[in-house]
Amino acid sequence: MINCKSFVYVILICFVVFGCKPGVHEAGISSPDGTLRFELTLDETGAPFYSVSKSGDTLLASSALGFELKGTNDLKDGFVIRSVEESTFDETWETIWGQFSSYRNHYNQLKITLREDQGEGRILIVRARMFDDGAGFRYEFPDQPGLDSVLIADELTEFRFTKDHKVWYTKADFDTYELPYHVTPLSEMSSANTPFTLKTTDGMYLSAHEADLTDYAGMSVKAKEAGPFTYEADLAPWPDGVKVKNKVPFKTPWRTLQVSDTPGDLITSGLILNLNTPNALEDVSWITPMKYVGIWWSLHQGVETWTMGPTHGATTENMKKHIDFAAKHNMKGVLAEGWNKGWENWGAENVFDFTTPYEDYDLQEVVAYAAEKDIAIISHHETGGNVTSYEQNLQRAFEDLEKNSIHAVKTGYAGPIQPKGHVHHNQFMVRHYRKVLELAAKYKVMLNAHEPIKPTGIERTFPHMMTREGAQGMEWNGWSHDITPDHTLILPFTRILAGPMDYTPGIFDLKYESYDDKRRKWHPSRGDITTMRVKTTLAKQLALMIILYSPMQMASDMISIYEGHPAFKFIEDLEVDYDHTVILDAEIGDYLAMARRTGQNWYIGAATDGSAREMDLKMDFLPVPGRFKATIYEDAPETDLENNPGAYQVREIEVDASSVIKAQLKESGGIAITLVPVGSKDME
Repeated sequence: MINCKSFVYVILICFVVFGCKPGVHEAGISSPDGTLRFELTLDETGAPFYSVSKSGDTLLASSALGFELKGTNDLKDGFVIRSVEESTFDETWETIWGQFSSYRNHYNQLKITLREDQGEGRILIVRARMFDDGAGFRYEFPDQPGLDSVLIADELTEFRFTKDHKVWYTKADFDTYELPYHVTPLSEMSSANTPFTLKTTDGMYLSAHEADLTDYAGMSVKAKEAGPFTYEADLAPWPDGVKVKNKVPFKTPWRTLQVSDTPGDLITSGLILNLNTPNALEDVSWITPMKYVGIWWSLHQGVETWTMGPTHGATTENMKKHIDFAAKHNMKGVLAEGWNKGWENWGAENVFDFTTPYEDYDLQEVVAYAAEKDIAIISHHETGGNVTSYEQNLQRAFEDLEKNSIHAVKTGYAGPIQPKGHVHHNQFMVRHYRKVLELAAKYKVMLNAHEPIKPTGIERTFPHMMTREGAQGMEWNGWSHDITPDHTLILPFTRILAGPMDYTPGIFDLKYESYDDKRRKWHPSRGDITTMRVKTTLAKQLALMIILYSPMQMASDMISIYEGHPAFKFIEDLEVDYDHTVILDAEIGDYLAMARRTGQNWYIGAATDGSAREMDLKMDFLPVPGRFKATIYEDAPETDLENNPGAYQVREIEVDASSVIKAQLKESGGIAITLVPVGSKDME
């Protein structure tokens, strides 16, 4: 896909009301289709509140705005409306990669300038954008006399829901997003990371998050005692308790609310991306979505080790085997974890060396071999949370990547953040992640961040920010019982609404039968490891390659498991950069069926939770006329989650837009389908 922006209309400006009369205490704006509305009002004390409604029904009731500041008076009341500006914007922009080749960015905008009526007369701007699929608003601190900088002690933004909706969420934590999902009435949610997603009592779907998180603290929410179903922004703090430290002028991230009539419309929404600025990179030719394999799952299972020794994973010989496998099976990249010195001293200061390989890993030989096979090496920079050390070595580390023609790196922050007192999601770390991202752009390196700051659509601006972790991924199946059959059917409607996730699906040895003796020795302190396993069928693992979106998609099992396995043909044929996405059927946490298109080919993935399910997959998204060869990988009659999860069957049929494929999904089962036009070269 090319980086070409197509503007349909220029901004339609607008009317401006300057010097509003003292009686003017409200302003509002509707979405282009007129169904959603944002309103801002000032109460009798001059305190600002906002609300969001759909077709007259209140989604967010009168919710507070403002800030508590350190060292000066708060910005939360005593305001008058100084001016109101409305505008409309409409464009269609093309993606570099993604779930769609383009997005329409169409909104009505309201800019409200608030001024303190007395005292310092400070100015605060609230800017709202209303889309047909949701709302976004942010604060702006403009240049103004007497205000040089701001120390935010607390952001007072509220989300006041109106009823006891059903909600999917992880509990708020300033240090991790890798937590199990809860599904409860809203009244039982005491705190939440964002995004969290709701099904209203009226059957609508909402998701609250933030967009364009730049030089600010990450936001979670906490329940307020003041009213039922009311939550306040809770920002990750600096060690001294201050939440945000910024020079004026600056803007906060957008606070967002996606709104849809169906759960599938949440997935296809472009709201979060549209609230970010356009691509900032001039040259994007080096940004290449890819499938990859790597030395990874074997480490989590104790088959191999990160550290030097008789079972060290990242050796020259082992990497060459992985490169050969990748070249043979249409995989474009190979990840090497544990290639560099320092893993044996985890937790010590300045432990990791980001440029020096272990003695049994000849970096130059590996790089040359990969280049010969046209395979990308994905390097690994694990910090153990030691940000000080990483920043001291950052320039040298990226120069080393450039010297070795390595254009992809996985970063990791698995440990307490150093300097001591910082947390993973505060402003200090947001600045750090951005520093790494900007340096990566300079050296043309694609990023896959683990233990990251949350995604907020910044991949539109910096499309080399390919993917990241930020939730419980596949690795948790190796050493916990947390990953339940519904987990991967909650992620597309929560975490992945924020941006791509490196979940790393594709495990074929679901019960670890080929190496269980080794992993038992590796995890003696994990409790009852005998019941630890991947709680899906093999066909569901294939479906998750499509459902859990990432432009860098890992087939995560060991290549020894894949070699000679007929089901790997689906992964081999799969593309991971899409022109279009269609949701066929969905209910959060229960089931999801989707189709994705690359060129003329389509890929379908459908999966269910812990309940067996029949699904009718309508092919009405296919072009007319046209016939397609469907290769179907599905649960077999003998598939059984507990006793025979690896059983599957493959069948081929021809379909067109009038066809319906009947899917019989076993407990935590799935179906994966490739659709190739009849007569195309792909069928040969």
